[in-house]
Amino acid sequence: MSDDTDEVLAEVGPRLRRLRKERGATLAALSAATGISVSTLSRLESGLRKPSLELLLPLARAHQVPLDELVGAPPAGDPRVRSKPVVRGGRTHWPLTSRPGGLRAYKVLEPRRKEAPEPRSHEGYEWLYVLSGRLRLVLGEHDVVLTAGEAAEFDTRTPHWFGSTGEGPVEFLSLFGPQGERMHVRARLKRS
Repeated sequence: MSDDTDEVLAEVGPRLRRLRKERGATLAALSAATGISVSTLSRLESGLRKPSLELLLPLARAHQVPLDELVGAPPAGDPRVRSKPVVRGGRTHWPLTSRPGGLRAYKVLEPRRKEAPEPRSHEGYEWLYVLSGRLRLVLGEHDVVLTAGEAAEFDTRTPHWFGSTGEGPVEFLSLFGPQGERMHVRARLKRS
């Protein structure tokens, strides 16, 4: 093992003891909650036993903390979302959220193409923001063209279709909330 790994493992015991004491738990109570013997818990806290994943997982659950907190993992350095593009129906989608369910965000590139709108409806709520190009939106009786910097939001139960105007590609952001879940936009007013 490297010196760095040994240092990280050496800090786990004191961290476990501090966390247990902050929560006012005894070794016996923690043993009952995790199924780990009191002697093993004591040796972990004193550094006489090296922590393993099978010991740390039940401890993280019992203390209701992420495993990272127990091992003192460094904060994530790079906050960028790195998603793989998915091509569906000729459009390229980059998922910007990875959480299942709830609001989903995508960056979308629609190639230059001219096609007849086929409006559809489904449960949900959608918000579109054009980054570049021109996006045609057919929404119920409305047929509009959005340009860079413009946004639209709508209930997806209204028959709708959006795509290229045929003049060139369009790049836009799409936020979709299932079953009518809506985005909440908050803006702070400038004080004069």
